Formats: sequence, structure tokens, C-alpha cells
Amino acid sequence: MAESCEVLHSFSCSICLDVLKNPVTLHCGHSYCMDCINGCFDQEDQSGIYSCPQCRHTFNPRPVLKKNTVLVDLMVKMSVRAQTNMRVKDEAGPGDVECDFCTVRKLKAVKSCLVCLASYCATHLQPHYKSAAFKRHKLVEVSASIQEKICSKHDKLLEVYCRSDGQCICLLCVMDEHKGHDTVSAAAERKEKQKQFGKKKQRIQQGIQEKEKQLRQLRQKTKGLKASSGAAVAQNEKAYAEIVLKADKRRCAVNDLIRDQEKAALSRTEELVDRLEKEISELRKQEDQLKQLSLTEDHINFLQHCQTIFDSTEPDVSSDVNLQLHTPFDFVTKAISDLRDKMESVAKCIAQISETIQVDPDPKTREEFSMYSCCIALDPNTAFENLLLSDGNTKVTWVKNPQRYPYHPDRFTKYDQVLCTEGLSGVCYWEVEWKGPRVEVALCYKGTELEESGFGYTDQSWCISLSSSCCAFWHNEVKTRISIPGSSTVGVYLNHKGGSLSFYSVSDSGQMVLVHRVQTTFSQPLYPGFMVSRGASVRIITPD
Repeated sequence: MAESCEVLHSFSCSICLDVLKNPVTLHCGHSYCMDCINGCFDQEDQSGIYSCPQCRHTFNPRPVLKKNTVLVDLMVKMSVRAQTNMRVKDEAGPGDVECDFCTVRKLKAVKSCLVCLASYCATHLQPHYKSAAFKRHKLVEVSASIQEKICSKHDKLLEVYCRSDGQCICLLCVMDEHKGHDTVSAAAERKEKQKQFGKKKQRIQQGIQEKEKQLRQLRQKTKGLKASSGAAVAQNEKAYAEIVLKADKRRCAVNDLIRDQEKAALSRTEELVDRLEKEISELRKQEDQLKQLSLTEDHINFLQHCQTIFDSTEPDVSSDVNLQLHTPFDFVTKAISDLRDKMESVAKCIAQISETIQVDPDPKTREEFSMYSCCIALDPNTAFENLLLSDGNTKVTWVKNPQRYPYHPDRFTKYDQVLCTEGLSGVCYWEVEWKGPRVEVALCYKGTELEESGFGYTDQSWCISLSSSCCAFWHNEVKTRISIPGSSTVGVYLNHKGGSLSFYSVSDSGQMVLVHRVQTTFSQPLYPGFMVSRGASVRIITPD
């Protein structure tokens, strides 16, 4: 249709710029409306020289103009085709509301009248715009359910809302079964209900944002899980290559266990992803419905459907999605190292590896944590001047007399802090014993920000503050109070690739109580560190 109109308009007169009427063609080949070119020639009668307005070709004497019959026939055919295409465009198709006044060929309705209770095409709608008799009629967006706006009892237009019964009624209903009820006009009730849409929309948007955030976190954890399981498989393959004759069967078993755990964890993740995507889709659908209903001019339609919006399920923004998907595959490294030293008991050790693989992301008992025990030592080059290192740099004590440490760029000069020598990037566990008024057990990236802010006051350090009266977690200047009473022994479990950092209270009997857990993404190796206040001390110990 657009192409037909475009071709039709290409046959235009360059003088009046309209479609050619009674087209004539000059000897130079240019065509014009007969009246337009005669007008131009009339102005040139005095000179006796006639020219084409486009190419300036001159004619003498004045040309005798004759209608171009070929162009006339072509213009007629193009005009008929364009009009036919326009009519096809306006015809009602599947899903369209038909005009109630069209008889032979039903055209698509463009407006509905709440007074006439009918829908009109563009042609039959004209009387509503031109005639004074239709001045008071109410035109709304075309609706296929216009009968729903009629009172089934009185056959009158629904114009009133009964707050007592929560339904739309007609004026006769107000004087009949709804007499004495709290009734208002549909427009007034719509205005009141509309006010509630803002808060509803805000809650939906917050729900979408929270679900999308959880979805991003799940996908990020999925990547970490795949990378961790791949690294575990690679380590397993390397070790078993050395002992392939004795352990080929067990190698396959361990690989299967690792892959099964990966598959199980990914299956849980996919379920969570599907659930979140469905919830987000449903919330977006509610948001679209809310927006469309807010824009409608039909009060009755609004009131009849707004309750569905209010009754829709609220987004559970507080839902706790389990994001701890990492499986401790790193234990394979230590177990295989033991295997190399104990070749005589290869089969037994490999069987132990298979049995040790767990679905849970973190160990449960102190014995299981001890499998990841690492040796860490304090770095004298970082110690504050009032901190004394002893016991092979495994103990730090605050002393009154400043120590004469040599200058070093990594040394703390503002805070009573000290770091360990090595940065950790695998799965590690260590314990510390503390005494005194207050200490801090921390992990951080190595950098200059610590010197200026201290542990827990930047986004590059995580810190547990311990004292005899309270316990708190600090990160990026945000304090989280911890209700679990701390003990004199604190265990720290780090799963760097899995983004998990946990602090445990260790009792004298070896019972582990989780104090606080961090789930994030670590981008650099983490250095253990301690803040030791006046009269306090910290000692790094090796779990039994």
C-alpha cells in the first residue's frame, strides 16, 4: 500500500506540486497539468516565446496541448489500487473490534461510545464529532467488552462505585439494593485507587531489581563453580598420571564424583535461575498491566480490573536465595600430596578421597577444617612500633615501649596492626588465641589504603572485632553487630575461589560455632592481619 501511494505521488506536476490532473506532455518530454502549463504559456504570450518550466526548452509557435491518454489511464489505475489498499487496511481482522454500523464489509472500530454502547469505525464516528446531538456522549478507547459496562439488572450504564460491596453499579442500583451504601462516582473512586498504584509499582520495581541482583549473583557463582571443578579435575588427572597402574579405576571414580557434584550444584542453580526469571517475568507482566490500566480513560474498565492488580502476589524481596554453591574440591590437592609420600597405601588413600568429597560448601567439624590447615606467620616489616612479635613470629603482644623497627614502606605507623607474610588464594583454615581488652582478626588486600583507614574501614578489608563485652563485623565502614558470644579461640576459614570467608568461635571441646560469614568475589590474594589494643595479645595456633 505504501509503495502504491509513493508511486502515485511520483506522478506530480512540478508547477502545482500536486498529482497530475488532465496530464499533457510537451515535446521535450516533461508532463504537467493542462491548466498549470496553459497558465504559464498565457504569461509568455507577450514575448511570443514559450518555454518548459523545468528544462527551459523553447517553443515557437505556442504548442498545441493534447491530453496524454497513457498517463491518464495509469493515474486512474494507481488511484484505484491505493484506495483499495486503504480499504483493506481499515478492514477488521482477527482480534480487532468491528464497527457496529458497517453492514457489507466490517471495518475496524477506532472508538467506543459509553452512551450509545456501540463501537464505530473512523467513517461512522464522524457524527459524534460534528453533530451537536452527540456532544454529551462519552468516547473511550475501543473495547470488545462494552457489554460489561452495562448493569445486568437495570440495563443501564455503570457509572457509580459501591465501596461497601466493592463493585461497579448503575444509578438505579444506588436507589435500589445499594441504598444507604457508601457510593461514589467511578471517576472519584478511580482517582483514589490510582494513588495506590505508585507504591505498588515501586514495590514491583524493587522486587525486579532484587531478583535481577540475585540472578546475577547466581550466574557469577555458577562461573566460579565451573572454574573450581575444572581445576580440581586437572589436579586429579596430574596426580593419577604418576600412579596410573594402581589407581586407574579410582581415578575415574573421583572424576565421576566431582562431575556429579558439579552437575548437582548446577542443577540447583538452574532451578533458582528459572525461578527468578519466572518471578521477574511475572513482575514485569504485572508492571505492564498496571501501566496499561493507569493510562485507560475508561473508569469502569479501570475499577473492574484494578482489584486484580491489588490482589496480585507481592514480590518477596526478602527471600534468601542460597548463593553458596562452591564445593571444596581444593582438598584434592592436599590428599594427593599425601599419596605421593605413601605409595604403598595408594588404594586406601584414593578411596578416602572419594568418601571425603561432600556436597556441602564448607566443612562441619574441626577435624574437617583441619584438612585445610595452613601455616601463617607475622611479617615484622608491617608491625606497628608498639607490637612485639615472638614465638617464631606467631605471637604478637602490645607493649608500652616502642620497638626500634627499621623503616619499611609496608609498616603501619598510625594503627596498632600487623600483617602476615603470605597472601592466601586457595582454601585455607587457621586459628588464633587472643587475650586482653580488644583485638581484631582481619583479612585484606595488600595496599596503602590500610595505612590511612585501618581494618574494616575500606572495601578491601574484612574484620572481626572481639572484646570481653561485644563482638562485631566490619567492612567498608559498615558495622554488623554479632549476638553470638565469642570465645578465646577464633577459627578463620577462607575459600578464595568460592568467595567465602567464615569466622568461627572454637570452644575448648573443639565445637565450631559460626560467628559470621561473608559471601563475595575476591579479586586479589588475602593477607591475614591483626589489630592488638593496649594490654592485648594474639597467638596463631595450629589445629590438632
